Amino acid sequence: MLVVKAKIKDAAKDCNVASDFADALSKKVEALVAAACERAKGNNRRTVMAKDL
Repeated sequence: MLVVKAKIKDAAKDCNVASDFADALSKKVEALVAAACERAKGNNRRTVMAKDL
């Protein structure tokens, strides 16, 4: 799990958060990180930067 459930609830403010939301969000974040790593490698870098998102 890459996300903190309590922080999700803080960010959602007036909305309720379903029990499966954190898992789904974590999977999306993992995919974003993987894609950013591939972009960095494609640019001959080993450092992932904000611009890789």
